[in-house]
Amino acid sequence: MNGYDITFTFYEASPELIELMTGSPVYFGYDGKPIGFDSCSIACKAGFAMEVWTEVLGEDVCEDEAAEGAWVYFVMPWVSNGIIGDLELAGEAVNLELTGSTRAGGKWGLGPYDIQAQDAAGTAGPMLAPLDSSCHRRTFITSIEPPEPSSTYIPVDGEFCMAS
Repeated sequence: MNGYDITFTFYEASPELIELMTGSPVYFGYDGKPIGFDSCSIACKAGFAMEVWTEVLGEDVCEDEAAEGAWVYFVMPWVSNGIIGDLELAGEAVNLELTGSTRAGGKWGLGPYDIQAQDAAGTAGPMLAPLDSSCHRRTFITSIEPPEPSSTYIPVDGEFCMAS
């Protein structure tokens, strides 16, 4: 298996997100705040990780009575071959579509967030088992609410190999 093809549509895309997905540099304003990005050559070896949470809907989404909701958590530790489609300019937003494919070898480990219950009390912590380097993605249901969206860069422990 070579990987999974993916397609995501972003309804909000910060310059930092574009930089992470493409390697294209952020363009800054006079005050040092990101205001745009340059579209430049993209190195073939570039890649990024993508985490996605989606809320599980329904009355009985959790067997855990202490939980205040449930989310499906997806992680793709190495996305490459990314192609950003045409930018859609609308009256209130700029939308873009990303297509790409997953690769094995992302060395995600336990990841940077507390996303899984560690005990019966629902204590938030990292994944209970690391994602194996031969895996392309992991999906599971969690009662831990996702972190607040942020454009802050979060490093992942370990070295990344550039070939799978």
